[in-house]
Amino acid sequence: MKIKVGIIGALGHAGEELIKILLKHPYVNINYLADRLSKPQVISGIFPEFKGILDIICDNFDAKEALRLCDLFFLALPHTASLNIAPLLLKGKGKVIDLSADYRLKAHKSYEAWYKVKHTDKENLKKAVYGLPELYTAKIKKADFIANPGCYPTAALLALAPIAKKSLFRFDNIIIDAKSGYSGAGRKSLDDPFRQEVKDDFKAYKVDNHQHSPEINQELSVLTGKKINVTFVPHLLPIERGILETIYVQAKDKKLKSAGVIKLYKDFYKDKPFVRIKKEGEFPRIKDVSGTNFCDIGIKVGRENLIIISAIDNLVKGASGQAVQNMNLMCGFKEIEGLL
Repeated sequence: MKIKVGIIGALGHAGEELIKILLKHPYVNINYLADRLSKPQVISGIFPEFKGILDIICDNFDAKEALRLCDLFFLALPHTASLNIAPLLLKGKGKVIDLSADYRLKAHKSYEAWYKVKHTDKENLKKAVYGLPELYTAKIKKADFIANPGCYPTAALLALAPIAKKSLFRFDNIIIDAKSGYSGAGRKSLDDPFRQEVKDDFKAYKVDNHQHSPEINQELSVLTGKKINVTFVPHLLPIERGILETIYVQAKDKKLKSAGVIKLYKDFYKDKPFVRIKKEGEFPRIKDVSGTNFCDIGIKVGRENLIIISAIDNLVKGASGQAVQNMNLMCGFKEIEGLL
């Protein structure tokens, strides 16, 4: 039996990627699309690639109509916008997967400090399950409301989770050097000039002051059982999609070998279909994961630090693919359904 889904925010990068993935899913019907529009439009008129495949109307959001047509919703909205929509859908007994940051930070004051708006839905904030499938499978399976992780945190947390409980490492000086394609900044319009702005350039931005920092710190603190504050520096690459992070963690044991740490990672992720651990001496590239839901991880024990390199597609494993992975778990489908 197929489930009926809706996508709110269908015209952004994540919304378009969700449509592509869900059209291949054998147990899903896309019944509802919404975004901010001056007038209703057929989605295939906006994205011609869907012509003859998905020709339904995309219109401004109407909660009553959405709930009439769908069982589960993806919110692919700008940060702060989900606060006005998620409560309506949850009250109407819809299942919700929110791709924004609105329900990721459990401390509402932290959210308000970073996103400069008051959090108006603290009741559902308590209920939201942080949707990193490799770490929280059991909780996700029981959830009706998922806070889909950010792209940078996904790559960082998957890279660090296997060693979080290991006394062989120090966690008081973690450095995350991250690079992302420009689609991570979101689509400002369908004719987005942003790609020209970054052409033939490379720069750091929001240095040690990015809004994903508290999310990384929150989840690493949960995993390690101690308060964590990472040094996180993101950079913008002149490519459309993909994230590559190089992470430095101090090792206590000077006799530590790369082969031993690689085995630890392979054991940790042995039953996780979307995490691939590289062989010793091999490291991931963005091309390896582009267009996929995989996170590839490479490991090197250096002279002083453990060096972990992780790569994901920011629009797939970092957003829409992970959202579908969460949907699969929530609905009892195979975790890989529609994603492989």
